[in-house]
Amino acid sequence: MTPVVVMLFGSLNASSDLFSHLWATVLPEYIRNTLLLGILVAALSFCFGVPAAAIISQTNIVMGKQLRWLLMLPLAMPAYLVAYLYTDLFDYAGPVQRSLRAWFDWQSPNDYYFFDIRTIGGAAVVIALVLFPYVYMLTRTAFEQQDRNLLRASRLLGCTERQSFYKIALPLARPAIAVALALVVMETLADFATVQYFAVNTLTTAIYDTWLGYSDFAAANALASVLMLFILFAVVAEQRARAGQRHQSSRPNSNQALKQLSLGQQIIASIFCWSLVFAGFLLPVILLLSMAFEYADYAQLLTLLDTGENSIEIATYSATIATLIALVLGLFQRLHQSKARTLPVQISGFGYAIPGTVLAMAMLATFGPLDHAINDFAKMLGFSAPGLILSGTVFAIIFAFVVRFSAIANGTISAGIGQIPKSLDFAPASLGVKTLPAIFRVHLPLLKSSILVAWLLVFVEAMKELPAVLLLRPFNFETLSTQIYQLISDERLEQGALGAILIVLFGLLPIIFLNRQKDNK
Repeated sequence: MTPVVVMLFGSLNASSDLFSHLWATVLPEYIRNTLLLGILVAALSFCFGVPAAAIISQTNIVMGKQLRWLLMLPLAMPAYLVAYLYTDLFDYAGPVQRSLRAWFDWQSPNDYYFFDIRTIGGAAVVIALVLFPYVYMLTRTAFEQQDRNLLRASRLLGCTERQSFYKIALPLARPAIAVALALVVMETLADFATVQYFAVNTLTTAIYDTWLGYSDFAAANALASVLMLFILFAVVAEQRARAGQRHQSSRPNSNQALKQLSLGQQIIASIFCWSLVFAGFLLPVILLLSMAFEYADYAQLLTLLDTGENSIEIATYSATIATLIALVLGLFQRLHQSKARTLPVQISGFGYAIPGTVLAMAMLATFGPLDHAINDFAKMLGFSAPGLILSGTVFAIIFAFVVRFSAIANGTISAGIGQIPKSLDFAPASLGVKTLPAIFRVHLPLLKSSILVAWLLVFVEAMKELPAVLLLRPFNFETLSTQIYQLISDERLEQGALGAILIVLFGLLPIIFLNRQKDNK
């Protein structure tokens, strides 16, 4: 919480003249674009994720077992990668429009209409294709854990299958949908590279431009505070949307009779689900592989090894620290008798709602003055100044990652601890075993799977994170995400295709592990 508090206080020093100028010129447009983008992405994610969840969980769609996990694959794709690939594919100079002009002998844009992907609508579609699996996964789980007796009772009362779905199943899943849409909105508001590449001015790009363009750190802090208000609104709206409701029935029935689809329904459902898989994952991967085979060389491989090592090192440290903290807080919440035992988990999870750009600003506002104080103190004692040991090293990046992604580790570890019977907390004590040995001999072995999942999820998110690294990285320090972003900015992604594929492969690890774990149960 400390960096956020420092940032909020720093925003009070913002120049009123500059802020007034921004408000009179571009800030209303930035706020409008931010709100519109969040609403569009949430609506599209709902339209993609909820029908897909209903089809997979409640019908006998062909290849349903394969589609069940294939629909999660788009989560492995960074949105800025998909944005560049689709822009390259559908732009005026791209292969699609070139082929259309060759086939129909069109000479100029005046001869035909083709959608412009570099708009706020195009950005919303691209981001939704990457984020809709949040809605799909949580909604599918909610559908599968509902008490089927409620649906049967509605049928006995005269409802059709369609009416039962809309009046019973969908309202029961509303809390899960609200959580998923809140995650989608938070990720959308945190996006930086996609909206910048599409030239869609939002608050995240405004923060970056105000700091680097106007050299006004206080004004950038003020804009970051405005963005934090939007995030807070999204979190409060999500909590109110599911207030007093349950995510699942207390009597879930796994003996579910799947709806038998007709041939026409099978075709429509299959086209819908496979289109999401193809557009969100398969097509971008195919394009990246083709670029890698055509343009990759030995020099790129050497550069990839250096930047890949930096990414893996930072992600490993971040994932390990975040998982260890989640274990301590989760076990404290489970085993301690304090009334405030849930507070540490709640506070540490707040960081996930902070966009990477805002978090980087908060880190700089906190560690910059600390570094100067340390240097002044060293000079006062007669020593040479150590330099920027906090804000100018990878320490700041790792700190930011732990703050931002602790919520992921907390949720995974807490879910695993919740599956351990309460009796196992007391059994070791009855045998004379103290708490700490009991944790190592009972709880940790039972949590091995949850610990690995938590570590993998944080590791992958740290590998993909861009805005925080972009602002906090030391000089001459590149990661895979910053290298690819720079190449995309220079319209040279072909030279970074190998690194992009590596990020995607790392993103697949938790999906593959979770799928195999479920199949083994």
